[in-house]
Amino acid sequence: MKKLAFAIAAAIPAAGFSTMAQADCGSFTIASMNWQSAEVLASLDQFILNNGYGCSVDITTSDTVPAITSLVEKGQPEVVPEAWVDLVPEVVAGGLKDGKIVEMARSLSDGGQQGWYIPRYMLDEHPNLNKIEEILAHPELFPAPEDPSKGAIYNGPQGWGGTIITTQLAKAFDVEGKGFTLVDTGSAAGLDGSMAKAYEQKAPWLGFYWSPTSMLGKYDMVAVDFGVPNDMEEWKRCTSVAECTDPKPNAFPRDNVFTLVSKDFADKTDAGVLDYFKKRSWTNDTVNQLMAWMTDNQATGEDGARQFLKDHPEMWTEWVSPEAAEKIKAAL
Repeated sequence: MKKLAFAIAAAIPAAGFSTMAQADCGSFTIASMNWQSAEVLASLDQFILNNGYGCSVDITTSDTVPAITSLVEKGQPEVVPEAWVDLVPEVVAGGLKDGKIVEMARSLSDGGQQGWYIPRYMLDEHPNLNKIEEILAHPELFPAPEDPSKGAIYNGPQGWGGTIITTQLAKAFDVEGKGFTLVDTGSAAGLDGSMAKAYEQKAPWLGFYWSPTSMLGKYDMVAVDFGVPNDMEEWKRCTSVAECTDPKPNAFPRDNVFTLVSKDFADKTDAGVLDYFKKRSWTNDTVNQLMAWMTDNQATGEDGARQFLKDHPEMWTEWVSPEAAEKIKAAL
């Protein structure tokens, strides 16, 4: 997922986006990021707004940094449904301060989650094994594939922000001195494969991962408790900086993920549409389960949106007006 790579801004031509939103909903564009959870959320918004509120919504594919930057600088795309604002805090803060963008509901009510994980069956067998001090005391429970005398911590591929952070936390907690080694999985597929293989064999596994993802929807994993609160100053100083040589113990923060809209859109669009964006929010568990279904069925974002609407009327009907709900049900 590109959010983990601390995505680099890239210019997006203004022509790639639709015109500004018009009164009474009208036509506008929403951004679909190039990962599964953002894709299905954009499709969900499109289906609900087009069918429930008579909007004409187009989707444009983008990524975190360029989409948010373009929203702030150009007012387009008018809606960024899944904005990982902590990746571009200065851009978002500036846009809010200057009155160029408006913050709607949290896309993920419990925030984006990164961390180290172990399978739940290991915790069931070894109580407290989700605590970092308990893990580091027992490297023999996590034998490395190349050298079983050492414990393994599976890391992501080079270039990911999460890979840098895991490497820095490994230094901070002196995992090497406690008998562990970092395993370079080489790619996203390699990381996924290591988890899947271990889980299907009920074998040990410890490594970096994040949510929402289809993998954590399919496999019941438990986040490691690092025993310290997140220190964002230390995070910025060293935990997330590959060149820093003296990292201190730290913990992953909970990422803030909001829906952002342009100020012009917020001022001109139908009140019911704005109310929808102020209410529409779902949990990591909901998205994980949906993405697991999408992966198993090779489903598109549009397929996933329809499946969610069919499976969870008790959730989405709370986001829309009764009139819109009836129209959406009829469209399904």
